[in-house]
Amino acid sequence: MKRQDYLSWDEYFMGIAILSAKRSKDPSTQVGACIVNNDKRILSMGYNGMPRCCSDDEFPWDKNENPLESKYLYVCHAELNAILNCHSGTVRGCTCYTTLFPCNECAKAIIQSGMAEVVFMEDKYSDSDSVIASKKMFDTAGVKYRLYEKSEKHIEFTL
Repeated sequence: MKRQDYLSWDEYFMGIAILSAKRSKDPSTQVGACIVNNDKRILSMGYNGMPRCCSDDEFPWDKNENPLESKYLYVCHAELNAILNCHSGTVRGCTCYTTLFPCNECAKAIIQSGMAEVVFMEDKYSDSDSVIASKKMFDTAGVKYRLYEKSEKHIEFTL
């Protein structure tokens, strides 16, 4: 008889996004993303971090009133990193699992790349102009989005 307590596809892919978020060096918000095709194959992953060749020791991680001293102008978001990290060709028709609802900039990249769905774990900035704009663009472009339904399963990593 087969096991009954195995991970669902959503649990598995969101677990990969959560694990990817653990790579982020951002002290306040760690975000991970996992892009999956219709055959349930992982095409790419990403997390929020500084662009390649930009030392994360030299650029700010703080939230600061001076934009040039704040992380926001420099950090590449998880969803965009996942799109840019995909080396298998296209993410058209794919699903993006992300730990945080995408900002408007990532929403544009998701739409432009042809993704079909976004599954998100948190929507803590739902009242922000950025997320409101994201949802408006997703609705207009026909990109589905849904809240990840957390299960009661406790996933523990041991080495």
